Amino acid sequence: MLTISQLAAYAGVTVRAVRHYHRIGLLPEPERDRSGYRIYDAVAVVRLIRIRTLADAGVPLARVQELLDAGPEVFAGGVQEIDKALHAEIRRLQNTRSRLARLAAGEHLALPQSVVDYLDRLRGLGVEERYIEMERDAWIMIAAQVPHSIDSVIAKKHEELDDPEMVKLYSLLSGALDWPADDPRIVEVADIMERLMVRAVEAGEVDADDGIDDQFVDLLDSTMVESSPHAARLLAILEERGWRGWTRIERVPAERLKTELPPS
Repeated sequence: MLTISQLAAYAGVTVRAVRHYHRIGLLPEPERDRSGYRIYDAVAVVRLIRIRTLADAGVPLARVQELLDAGPEVFAGGVQEIDKALHAEIRRLQNTRSRLARLAAGEHLALPQSVVDYLDRLRGLGVEERYIEMERDAWIMIAAQVPHSIDSVIAKKHEELDDPEMVKLYSLLSGALDWPADDPRIVEVADIMERLMVRAVEAGEVDADDGIDDQFVDLLDSTMVESSPHAARLLAILEERGWRGWTRIERVPAERLKTELPPS
């Protein structure tokens, strides 16, 4: 007969673990000697070794009892289920580590991978980091508003970057941060934007529901105006031509435009 300390030593666990297994019902309470001490036999050693083996293999203690008392087929099925759950947990932890690694780089905070890839593409086109930082902050807000559709929005942005005019627009906007207030290239930017907007209207894309409310659109537009010294002038030029907005482009009817613009 064995004491609890001897049982623990033979099974390779601690006395505390043995007592815990008693409390949760994995290891039956043995008889006690006249002095009140627990006494164990070889059956308890074998059972405790099996408990330890399952626990060390990653089997949750809540399922150890089930597997200890199961037949071969049920045991094999239970092990497969646990293995599947462990694989899922491993994938989750790997994804968590990957996200933490991206967060360590700084830019990936609050941005889905699709947006990060898009910003990297802009870098590859030579867009200045200062402009990318402005666009990054806007995408952080947009992604938070439409998390389920942000990937499709970015996919559309990638398609737009296949257009040489859009690439030229980004190049101009990137350098515009250092232009003087009266730089004539602002008109060139307006020309390109208007051509792109005309194409969007013809493709039926201007009135598409983007899932963003008007107040949030106003916030994005005002942020852009405050961030760029030439944004207000650019928007004024476009409005004179019948266009309004930046985040969401709106074609202003000619009749409405005449009533809203001040007389020249």
